Amino acid sequence: MHIKSPSPSIHAPIELSSETALRMAEAATTFLASLGSADRKRAQFPLESEFRSVWDYRPGERNGISLKELDSSQQKLAYALLASGLSRHGNAKALTIMSLEAVLAELEKPMRAFNRDPDLYYVTVFGSPSDDAPWAWRIEGHHLSVNFLVLEGKHIAPTPNFLGANPARVPNGPLEGLRVLAAEEDLARTLIGSMDANQLKKAVISSHAPADILTDNDPRVRLDEPAGLPYSAMNETQQSHLMNLISEYIHRVPRDVADMRIERIEKEGWQHLHFAWAGDTQPGGPHYYRVHGPSFLVEYDNTQNNANHIHSVWRDIHDDWGADLLKRHYQQSHEKRGVSSSGSRVPR
Repeated sequence: MHIKSPSPSIHAPIELSSETALRMAEAATTFLASLGSADRKRAQFPLESEFRSVWDYRPGERNGISLKELDSSQQKLAYALLASGLSRHGNAKALTIMSLEAVLAELEKPMRAFNRDPDLYYVTVFGSPSDDAPWAWRIEGHHLSVNFLVLEGKHIAPTPNFLGANPARVPNGPLEGLRVLAAEEDLARTLIGSMDANQLKKAVISSHAPADILTDNDPRVRLDEPAGLPYSAMNETQQSHLMNLISEYIHRVPRDVADMRIERIEKEGWQHLHFAWAGDTQPGGPHYYRVHGPSFLVEYDNTQNNANHIHSVWRDIHDDWGADLLKRHYQQSHEKRGVSSSGSRVPR
């Protein structure tokens, strides 16, 4: 695992080379410029819009403009925006998740309850892409929600980041056996499978898995204190398994953003991490796990459709939507103008 020099403080802004932020801004600007005035109004909202923290991973319409409403050249620009915020590995997962809608359309015939369409994914830009002012963007639809805030061309808040898969394993057809989120399950199973009886007593918090991730699509993470087995109670091999699992989630985004997130965990201390499991520990049964640290939360659930339907999310407890990042930005702006930051209202 590659680690750069430590960040100056746990919640300090994430200092990046400008490459990823500039790539996002260029992709968003080009996409917006391709739209007519009416479509642009549907795709672009103010940064302060209440819709920015309204998100979901279930089927349904969203704010923004869907791929279905775009021509082929505009769709390519939307895909370029998606790729700008994800690693090559993460982008491949996102595109495959979108393609699973066509698989679902076949599996659910003739009793289909939802319109399964790989083009029903929505693009939304909040504010105007800039290398100095804050702005944000999202691409979202069934089982995909990637959200980014960009500030000053170098600070990036990359959560919530949700990837799901239904089916988790394609049961038949040309893609039979495909598992989009195989690593998210297998790495956790490697960890739980390495534990002895005493460790399992702490790690397994319930014999029944919850029906879904506990944070659902809440705009803020609200969970009790970390539960399960602490990192400090794991042997070196198990600690390595846990690091690999966390890395799988964090490396959904480009390397520079991922490296800074790993640095934050390093600064906070790996010893504060906890791994919790619920449900069956043997493959095939309903199961759930989470990794809980001081500043982040990973949740995974596979219970629906006979445990063949995965929901997984990586969230920042303090800085989802760039909340803390924006707060610091506006406080500093007030201070530069000689205005007290106390009582200032920060857009959320």
